[in-house]
Amino acid sequence: MHIYKFRLLTDIDDEFIRDIEIQANQTFEDFHNMISKCVNLNGKELASFHICDQKWNKFKEITLIDMQIEEGSEKESKPIEETFCMKNSLIKDFIEEPHQRLLYEYDFFNMNTFFIELQNVHKQKDNESYPRCTFSKGELLPDTINEPTEKNEDELKKQLLKEFNDLLDDTYDYKGDSDDNTF
Repeated sequence: MHIYKFRLLTDIDDEFIRDIEIQANQTFEDFHNMISKCVNLNGKELASFHICDQKWNKFKEITLIDMQIEEGSEKESKPIEETFCMKNSLIKDFIEEPHQRLLYEYDFFNMNTFFIELQNVHKQKDNESYPRCTFSKGELLPDTINEPTEKNEDELKKQLLKEFNDLLDDTYDYKGDSDDNTF
């Protein structure tokens, strides 16, 4: 059995690295679960892999849940990129280049993006279970992986309210002397 070794990086922290090995016949759902585990993501948010070219242009999407619109649907539309579902998508069916690049996007409301590149392909070692994390350097703090905290939400609310009030003060310079009801 062939094993694919991938390296994960992020633009949030230059010191963050994860190397993951996965069997060629395992699914992208298995890959997603291993990333969630070794990066300390809760794994409960939506996520997608994107198969990319060497310039990180996306051309195939592999989603956690099936997001295809059934044929004949009134809302049927053609996706910008081909879309597949993780649980039905084998790793070997999407890796076409020696240094294949992928993007992994986690939690669409608080987006985290990981840059993934195939490092090598080798034969499975006896008595090893896959997928597995073979190298880990650096940690993403909860603030950097966009996990909202109560403190962050309160600060955000205060900041938004202040900006809104400042906007109102600047926009509505109302003159009470005027008979005109315009602002």
